[in-house]
Amino acid sequence: MPDQDRTPYVDALLAYARSDPGRFNVPGHQGGVGADDSLRLLAGQTALTDDIPALIKGIDVGDPNPFQEAQELAADAWGAERTWFLLNGASQGNQAMCLAVAHSGKSLVAQRNVHSSVIDGMIMAGLVPHFAAPEIDPELGVAHCLMPEDLERALEERPDAAAAIIVSPTYFGAAADVASLAEVAHSRGIPLVVDEAWGAHLRFHPALPRDALDSGADLVISSTHKIVGSIGQSAMLHLGSGRFDQEIIDRCVSMTETTSPNSLLCGSLDAARRQAAVHGEELLGETIAVLDEARTELDGMPGIEVIGTRLLERESVHAWDPLRLTIDVRGTGMTGYRMAEGLRDIANAHVELAADTVIVAVFGMGTGTPARARRLLDGIETTLIDLGVEEPEVIPEFAPPPPWGEPRMTPREAFLAPQDVVPFDDAEGRIGAEPLATYPPGIPNVLPGEVLTRETLDYVREAVEGGGYVRGATDRELTTLRVVARDG
Repeated sequence: MPDQDRTPYVDALLAYARSDPGRFNVPGHQGGVGADDSLRLLAGQTALTDDIPALIKGIDVGDPNPFQEAQELAADAWGAERTWFLLNGASQGNQAMCLAVAHSGKSLVAQRNVHSSVIDGMIMAGLVPHFAAPEIDPELGVAHCLMPEDLERALEERPDAAAAIIVSPTYFGAAADVASLAEVAHSRGIPLVVDEAWGAHLRFHPALPRDALDSGADLVISSTHKIVGSIGQSAMLHLGSGRFDQEIIDRCVSMTETTSPNSLLCGSLDAARRQAAVHGEELLGETIAVLDEARTELDGMPGIEVIGTRLLERESVHAWDPLRLTIDVRGTGMTGYRMAEGLRDIANAHVELAADTVIVAVFGMGTGTPARARRLLDGIETTLIDLGVEEPEVIPEFAPPPPWGEPRMTPREAFLAPQDVVPFDDAEGRIGAEPLATYPPGIPNVLPGEVLTRETLDYVREAVEGGGYVRGATDRELTTLRVVARDG
């Protein structure tokens, strides 16, 4: 078995830097010699010294080379047939995936609340989307997972689909029954792609949900920086089976990446892989134990309820990830937005996500220490005291979003068509040229190419007026919308 306690790429970078090379190549600061003082303060001299360009013999040139070895170790650690390092986040993986799918067909079945980068990838690849709806939580107003029967129905409606993509785990920690979803897709001879951006750590502790590759996924997008702790913007793409052609994936990754890869980002993936493979179970175990205690204390605070095993009451939720503290604040009489704002202003504590009903705090591999949990708990307690808790008389349930508009064009056709900018209230009946996704629940209400209905426009407007927000619109104030020109 490969020695996971090695970092071949990191070691090669450090050896090159220690050799004190004469640098007459890019980047222009050339090891920090030409760096502005503020950049040196920001990054530190070590980062500037280790900012080494591509195509250096002994680092990423030669066969084999340390960069290849680092990716092979990552594939072994995650149980993949092959792994690619990504430098534009999981977004790059989603875009590369769409381009690869387009080699096999023109239609992609997708969970409706896929990341916006999947929609971007569809536009780039010219794919025709066919959507399947995840379960909506009527109490919290958030989207959970896709159920196997709903994927089966979508595939029956679109028998020419080249692939299907699902999301697991979600932003809120809900994990789908990926094994059953894979079985549904494979029974029709198509690959299953899993956007596991929030689950790069799942493989490394037995108390966590079963990871997507181990569950039979054919291609997995992994946002390694989110929980495992590589530098922000770095990610991985894992190939799980021969249902995708390695050479095609390789070409699609190359098409979507820079020709000037950053050594610090790549090196951080090598180092994060080593930590996960060698120390992950220990670090994750410590974090899980600390967060179990934190949940108990949080549940004792007025108006607060931590959503953990309660997620399992939902039909689509097969398991849940305890590294997310999803906190229901409805009993405090304030919204998640107000709670997050108070935490920031009163306690200088910043959570990952705020929605109408919840806030979500994220702990990374190795960051779940008692002291760090205490800072969050004290911050929430102080915020509740300062803002005051007013138990609401009635806690309403959320109405489901309106039906999606009729698709008249593919996302690519609408994106590239001549467009008009019209007042928001005058957009009824027009074909949308930009996505609109209300948070919560985070499911796109409109995608490029779909008809805008009065019901949808009113829903979006009410969501914003109620304290939510909309992702995707060019005009963030929603006074105008971009639509396909009538002669487009």
